[in-house]
Amino acid sequence: MNQKIKNMGWSYFLVTVGSFLTAAGLVMFLIPNKIASGGVSGLATVIYYVFNLPVGGVILFINIPLFLLAVRVMGRHIGAKTLWAILVLSFSIEIMTPALKVLTHDPLLASLYGGAITGFGMGLVFRAGGTTGGTDLVAALLNHYLPNLSLGQGLFAVDAFVVALAGIVFNAELALYAVIAIFVSSRVIDLVQEGFNISKSAFIISNHPEDITEVILKRMERGVTVLKGYGGYSGKEKNILLVTISRSELTRLKRMIYEIDPRAFVILINAHEVLGEGFKDW
Repeated sequence: MNQKIKNMGWSYFLVTVGSFLTAAGLVMFLIPNKIASGGVSGLATVIYYVFNLPVGGVILFINIPLFLLAVRVMGRHIGAKTLWAILVLSFSIEIMTPALKVLTHDPLLASLYGGAITGFGMGLVFRAGGTTGGTDLVAALLNHYLPNLSLGQGLFAVDAFVVALAGIVFNAELALYAVIAIFVSSRVIDLVQEGFNISKSAFIISNHPEDITEVILKRMERGVTVLKGYGGYSGKEKNILLVTISRSELTRLKRMIYEIDPRAFVILINAHEVLGEGFKDW
C-alpha cells in the first residue's frame, strides 16, 4: 500500500513539473513570438492576440468542457491526472507571464527552444500517465464519433487546423515556424517517453554461434538469447543470437565477432530504456 501511494505521489509530481515546464516554454518562447504550435495552447495564443484574452484562462475555458465531455462519452479512465495537468498548466501560464522574461524574439530560436521545453514538459506528463488535455481529448472524441479516423489522424487534423488559423491571423511565415515547434516538441516527447539512455541490441547470424556466445558470456559478461531461424536462400536452420549492450561496448562487440567470424551478418538497432539485470531497474 505504501509503495502504491509513493508511486501515485511520484506520478503527480511528474505531472506537476511537466505542466510547469510546458507553461514556461509557452510563456518564454512561443506565446510572445506568436508561434501557435498546434493544440489548445496554439488556439489560445491566436485568441490572445485577436481578442486580448489571457492564454491560461482560454486554455482552461476550452479544456474543462472537453474533459467533462470526454469523461461522459468515454468513461472515467480519462483520468484525474489529466484534469490536474490542465489546472496546473492554465494557472502556471497566468502566474509565469508577468514573472518570466521573454528570452528571445527570434522566431527560429523561439520555435526550437519553445518546442523542446514544451515537449520535455508534455513528455513528463505522458510518462506519468496523464495528458495536458486539449488536442489529445479532441482527437479521442473525434475517434469516438468517427471510428474511421485514427487517433493519429485526429491529432494531425487538430494541429493542422490551428496552424492554418495562425497562418491566416498572423502570417504564413509564423505558421511555418509553428510547424518547426510541433516537430521539435514531438521528437522530445518521444525521447522522454522512450528514455535518454539508449543502448544497442545486436542480432548476430553466424556459422559459429557457439563461439560468439561464449565470448559474449565470458568476456563481456552479457546475456545472450538464442533465436531459431531459417535461411530463406540456403534452406538451413540457423541460430540467431540476440544481445543487448551499452553504447560504449559496441566497438568491442563488433571486434570480437569479426575475430571469430569475419563473414558474420550483424544487425544493430537502438534500444530505448532497457530494463532488467545489467541495465536500468524497473
